[in-house]
Amino acid sequence: MTKNVAIIFAGGVGSRMGNVAVPKQFIEVNNKPVLIWTLEHFAKHPLVDEVYLACKEEWIEHTKELIVHHDVEKIKAVVAGGDTAQQSIYNALVEARAHNEGNTKDIVVLIHDGVRPFITDVLIDHLVETAREKGNAITSTACHETIIVSDDGVNVNSVPIRRHTFAVQAPQAFFMDDLLEAHDTIRKTNPHYEDIVDACTLYHTLGKKINLVRGNVGNIKITNPEDVYVLEGLLNYRKSKELLGLPLLED
Repeated sequence: MTKNVAIIFAGGVGSRMGNVAVPKQFIEVNNKPVLIWTLEHFAKHPLVDEVYLACKEEWIEHTKELIVHHDVEKIKAVVAGGDTAQQSIYNALVEARAHNEGNTKDIVVLIHDGVRPFITDVLIDHLVETAREKGNAITSTACHETIIVSDDGVNVNSVPIRRHTFAVQAPQAFFMDDLLEAHDTIRKTNPHYEDIVDACTLYHTLGKKINLVRGNVGNIKITNPEDVYVLEGLLNYRKSKELLGLPLLED
């Protein structure tokens, strides 16, 4: 069954946002929650057939209400997340596999963070194309600042050559069966996904080849209060360009 599925994880609590009452994915930017901005990209993209969402169990009903209120299509299930992002992703993957009755051989999954809303249709196109051609695809951007490695956060252990460094982002695309197999393998020895921060790290830990796709610099993750203002500016920029019929820089 040739199909492309989006797995969105939105289990954060927004501790670094200084707002413990409302998780960061539900903060409104330009009269719409961040999570809805993210979901709409996948729901409206012609290559995406289904969307599965994992979030904190106590926020599931609120999330479903937002989906209905904003008329977001293609959402097949909202499942309870786990204690970590990878556990949440695994829960959503299992749900997606069950929904497709195990007929998952040719399904590509796009793994994405619910608080990273400024992606583009072009990026999704490239990820799906590369994953189907090479087996997987990881969004990345070249680093424009010096990256250091420090074991203790005080002393510098090494300084990689800048032109060899890239920042890994989401979405990340894989064949569903391959990704589930990778999760099942790592869970046997590392059930809590310690130091496994994303699927790229998961694959690298297992010694699997990883393919990079260039992303857009504006593909920010909402983590700190300042990020909300940056997102507002980016959304206003995109809206003004669209109104004038001008091309977007990130495309």
